[in-house]
Amino acid sequence: MATDAVLNAAPRTRHGKGEARRLRAAGRIPAVVYGKGEAAQLISVDARETMNLFSRIPVESTIISLKVEGGGTIPVLVREVQFHPHRPEYLHVDFYEVQAGEEVTVEVPVRLVGTPEGVRVGGGVLDQVLYALEVRCDPTRIPEAIEVDVSALEIGGVVYVSDLPLPAGVTTSVEGDRTVCSVAAPTVAAVEPGAEGEDGVGGSVQHDLVREPGEETAS
Repeated sequence: MATDAVLNAAPRTRHGKGEARRLRAAGRIPAVVYGKGEAAQLISVDARETMNLFSRIPVESTIISLKVEGGGTIPVLVREVQFHPHRPEYLHVDFYEVQAGEEVTVEVPVRLVGTPEGVRVGGGVLDQVLYALEVRCDPTRIPEAIEVDVSALEIGGVVYVSDLPLPAGVTTSVEGDRTVCSVAAPTVAAVEPGAEGEDGVGGSVQHDLVREPGEETAS
């Protein structure tokens, strides 16, 4: 389960652009708490406290204990964060109240564990294409991440969503044949015609690569 966190909040009765500007000028972020079948609750949270918390937790999958002044503690998930277009500043936060016994849908990161055999021995390229998986489960069962051991993966090997070891009580609606990662053959750079190596003999150069997240290999 993702680590629980605490965030202080204060109720508010007014809304609108003027009230939002007033709150932000005072170092607070306007926010709202939605609940199943219940009216939205208007609140505000401290901007610095919120930014510090969000910087150290997986925001999409962490249950936050929202301590509302004069109203007790509410377990919530972050559903939407609005950002300022030009500054590192939150403009508004939507929270969703988690109900006991109600399953929730969240995204959790997918982590690859180990170095594939095809990379370690064959000089292949590990390509991860799915970095987060949408899962549904009881709030108490939200995993911090879905980990998959890729150590035995050889060149040409592929891990699909159906291969992911989901914890008990956790399901996903993502198609099972969707690719999570694969190991491709090593990239070979052709030598220019007439080019020679240090020993005077032309040839090709083989590059052993492990692709970092977001990096593309040359085609």
